[in-house]
Amino acid sequence: MKPISSAPARSTRPAAYLAAPVRELDDTNRAAVLLHFLALGVDDRHLRFGSPTSDAVIERYVANLDFGRDALFGVFNDALDLVGIAHLAYVPTTKENPRTAEFGVSVLHDSRHRGLGAALLARAAVHARNTHIDTLFVHCLANNKAMMHLAQKLGMRVEFAYGDADAFLILPPATAQSILYEASQEHIADLDYALKANLKQSKQIWRWFYGMHSQL
Repeated sequence: MKPISSAPARSTRPAAYLAAPVRELDDTNRAAVLLHFLALGVDDRHLRFGSPTSDAVIERYVANLDFGRDALFGVFNDALDLVGIAHLAYVPTTKENPRTAEFGVSVLHDSRHRGLGAALLARAAVHARNTHIDTLFVHCLANNKAMMHLAQKLGMRVEFAYGDADAFLILPPATAQSILYEASQEHIADLDYALKANLKQSKQIWRWFYGMHSQL
């Protein structure tokens, strides 16, 4: 990551409305995270990881994810598949880059144009702010128009060089309001997940019941 030589854009706006419940992920979601990345097409993998990415590379990447060090967030569909994932990677602190976190995101093809990417970015930005991160950073290919649109939508300053793009956003200090907002969003996401899990289980029970009934 190159040093931040000039002042990034500063976030002064309140947290954006989330288009879908965004849940913080943990190690129990590792298998679902793997399935999400393996479901990405060739071009989407290139945009997400910055280079052609094989299944084996993705498997190693997911196996090495440290949920205790970084923060990952996800959007689940009704089948409890992860259709969108954000990765907030905390960068080691240096004099040039104090308290910085890098953001990466992917949304499955059939779940796009629903505001999920913006919801994941807004959720990650609030979490970064509340964990004392000063600067949110995005690095991607310059032709990743979707990522650049998200960055500019949040008000990030974007720089282009040698086929790559970097976007920066200075985050304000955490406040009681931002902490309560994040807690409320996580509570809503937990409720949403529980409801979807119960609905999925109910459907499975009804399918079993009607299957048994048809055999009588």
